[in-house]
Amino acid sequence: MKSVPMYQVDAFASALFEGNPAAVCPLDNWLTEKEMQQIALENNLSETAFFVPEGNGFYIRWFTPNEEVALCGHATLASAYVIFEHLGFKDDEIKFNSKSGMLIVRRHGSGLMMDFPELPYHPIEFSAELQQLNLKKPHKVFKSQFDLMFVYENERDVQEAEPDLDAVACLDYRGLILTAPGKNTDVYSRCFYPGCNVPEDPVTGSAHCVIAPYWCGQLNKSHIKAMQGGKRQGQLQCEVKEGRVFLYGTSHLYLQGTIYLP
Repeated sequence: MKSVPMYQVDAFASALFEGNPAAVCPLDNWLTEKEMQQIALENNLSETAFFVPEGNGFYIRWFTPNEEVALCGHATLASAYVIFEHLGFKDDEIKFNSKSGMLIVRRHGSGLMMDFPELPYHPIEFSAELQQLNLKKPHKVFKSQFDLMFVYENERDVQEAEPDLDAVACLDYRGLILTAPGKNTDVYSRCFYPGCNVPEDPVTGSAHCVIAPYWCGQLNKSHIKAMQGGKRQGQLQCEVKEGRVFLYGTSHLYLQGTIYLP
């Protein structure tokens, strides 16, 4: 029988039971892909992160309940929190190699700052297919490397949105971002990933690799404060600089345990 340590962490959370929960599994050596996918399905969280030591850092992978993804922000933040706070890591910077290249997480005040790549986005038409999503017509529509993004002029349009999740799952995108200027923050967003068995994700770091560059440009700011989520929400601070997106947030440990594999 194999034993695997696991931590569950609320990431981008100002307190426990806020932000986005992620499972984190530190490994000495990789499990099989089948085992990692089964663990992610059993956890039934939007992401389970696995990492192994590599050089002077780590290699990290992320699994939703039904597939591996190429980039995940909140589970990277949660993983860095575990490494810093529970695995005795002494340096102030962690380097994660990944399918999306090098990701760096640094200690920053009372939280952590993630250094992620800025993702490109391009305007597209509000096509007949997109009109079937049961959403108010957006002000603008963009496609990014992973997701589709609808931009609205009013925060309420995002708050009250009830997209047809079956239709969203059929799109040729990882998921759907809805975003608008915020009343209490610079930006308010919600993100939906039904094709990944994640109907709505409370706080999506990778989505802000598109959200932050767009709104920093629109608001003529290099730093913005962002809020994401429907019933469950979280906050993050974003900076865009020289093709990189810096995402700041805090995390809270919910549980620590052991997974037993046959």
